[in-house]
Amino acid sequence: MGVSETGPAHRKRSWHVGVGTAIGSLPGDSPDEAARTVAGELPDLPHLAELPDRGVGADMVGRTVGLLVDIFAEVVPSGWRVTRRPGRDTRRAKDFMEWDLDAATEQYAGAEWVKIQVCGPWTLAAQVEVASGNRALVDDGAVDDMAASLTQGLLEHLAELGRRLPGTSFAVQIDEPALPLVIAGALSTPSGFGTVRAVDRSRVGQVLQSVTDALSDHPLIAHCCHPNVPLRLLRAAGFPALSVDFTAIGTSAAKLDPIGELVEAGTVLLAGVVPGLEPVGRRKELKDWAAPVLGTFDRLGFPRETLSARVVPTPTCGLAGAGQDWAVEAMKISRELSHAFEDLPEGW
Repeated sequence: MGVSETGPAHRKRSWHVGVGTAIGSLPGDSPDEAARTVAGELPDLPHLAELPDRGVGADMVGRTVGLLVDIFAEVVPSGWRVTRRPGRDTRRAKDFMEWDLDAATEQYAGAEWVKIQVCGPWTLAAQVEVASGNRALVDDGAVDDMAASLTQGLLEHLAELGRRLPGTSFAVQIDEPALPLVIAGALSTPSGFGTVRAVDRSRVGQVLQSVTDALSDHPLIAHCCHPNVPLRLLRAAGFPALSVDFTAIGTSAAKLDPIGELVEAGTVLLAGVVPGLEPVGRRKELKDWAAPVLGTFDRLGFPRETLSARVVPTPTCGLAGAGQDWAVEAMKISRELSHAFEDLPEGW
């Protein structure tokens, strides 16, 4: 069973045109059920689902720790901490990933494109402690080592996916939800009485660039749903696609101008417009979900005819906190929006 079948003469389509997708996490603990649901709702760009409800090792940080090469970590009361050798928590993360890959192998066979997600180097360094109990973020050498290990692990992960899904190409999403806090110096120290020093933007970009350079054979997406996402920095670091919460953009020039620059530069925007939790109140029509994107493009003066080539509709963030029904509905809305953007209905 697979998403779609392509003949030998078939020319592979662009990964982002006329498609909708999801950010990563879903509710539940069954990788088979998750992959089957994703394949059904998002056949043009299914993603390797994250299922944090399974516990330690299935969370965003744990999944990425399991991919690292020659760096290991375990869970302590304060979170993940680097350790000398792989232990139960690392093995658990690897087992979860193996089960996820088994499900994807069955459900995504024949897919032209599949999206995968990993925790980016700065969020990883912000969330994983070194042996002293400090965030790895405070140690430049540790950050560089983590970025290099992550890159190598990602390349090995992609090679394994390629063996399991021959003929499929892969888009890589780098999740950096903590990046604005890293830049602002807003992360707490272990004592909780202070904050970790801010990291210079040039240093942030340098580390991100080391990752994007090594993975340049794949479409790369930077995801950050924080309202102060550093769009220009991420674009300059080599990401041709950015995933942002479009409902938080608003109408101010400070938020609109960077979006306009990205569109003009040809950046693909994964536009988060569907909430991660089921909304209360009046049921919205499809055009209502499209409003943040349409309004932004109209204010910036971009023709709506470019939407399909520039915008991939998504939920605003992960769906792990949603009920099963809303998670399915959110993916369905994202897919239907992508089709609507190809030929906007009258009245939109």
